Amino acid sequence: MDVAIIIGSDSDWSVMKKAVAFLREFDISVEVTVASAHRTPDRVINFIRNCHAQDVKIFIAAAGMAAHLAGVVAANTTRPVIGVPINSEPFKGMDALLSTVQMPPGIPVATMAVNGAKNAAIFAAEILALQNDNLKNKLAKYRAEMAAEVERKAETVKLDFLKGAD
Repeated sequence: MDVAIIIGSDSDWSVMKKAVAFLREFDISVEVTVASAHRTPDRVINFIRNCHAQDVKIFIAAAGMAAHLAGVVAANTTRPVIGVPINSEPFKGMDALLSTVQMPPGIPVATMAVNGAKNAAIFAAEILALQNDNLKNKLAKYRAEMAAEVERKAETVKLDFLKGAD
């Protein structure tokens, strides 16, 4: 198993589906579970232990509110942990962002933007690509396709502009 995703609540799944879709598109094996750092801490720890037994390389932890899921995961593994703060009321994800990014020295969490599921998956793929030339080539192709799409859009806007469109 390459990547394990832990979400703090089933309500986070609508955001994190994007990460799973990207990982699958790039043929990266992924496991997903729901486990709460506060309501089911034993489930979190057991999941991490099981992932270690399966040689999971990277953890992605996503939670809203002021949950410390990514920090709890990072405290229980020496493997890279990527945190995804989830937008939730009443603070629009700012509480989740701060609780994910503000880690004590020695227990790092790479933190993405609020609802940054796809970037978490891309970052995980980039880490895995350090040891996998095939994945490295797929990522290079992905970036080239993104750049080509921007060029196409720029040309469309330029043509619209030259026609005097409002």
